[in-house]
Amino acid sequence: MTIVSNNNEETAPFWKTKSLDDMSTREWESLCDGCARCCLNKLEDWDTGEIVWTNVACTLLDGDSCRCVDYENRAATVPDCIQLTPGEVRTLTWLPPTCAYRLVREGLDLYWWHPLVSGESDTVHQAGISVRGKTVPEDGMELDQYEYHVVTWPGELPGGD
Repeated sequence: MTIVSNNNEETAPFWKTKSLDDMSTREWESLCDGCARCCLNKLEDWDTGEIVWTNVACTLLDGDSCRCVDYENRAATVPDCIQLTPGEVRTLTWLPPTCAYRLVREGLDLYWWHPLVSGESDTVHQAGISVRGKTVPEDGMELDQYEYHVVTWPGELPGGD
């Protein structure tokens, strides 16, 4: 998406010109590409601090749309849900390499399939970036069963990018 000024000169999109702290709420929320990788449960090794991904999805994740079914009230249902803020984005080590918040933090551009670039919300799914069709629900699963669902793909870049 390119923003055009009144004098028809093209200007850079907001994610290239603004820091995470300077974005409006609307801009911040639009950075989320809808991949839902951050909505997967992760396991942390208590001894090493290493984080590993699982394909176990949060109870509030709609597996088809890859969106939270109760985004505004998610913390009430899922107390350990981490709300991404500029401060969190600067400190979290597990944000996937495709995450727009991470990319902007690192001074990198968004990928072609990001809705802000493609102009279409479905390209994140078409490119195979989202978790659509790749998860199992956490509902009814015991925590000790998560280790049987460890996956690496959420922390990887897709082929060809």
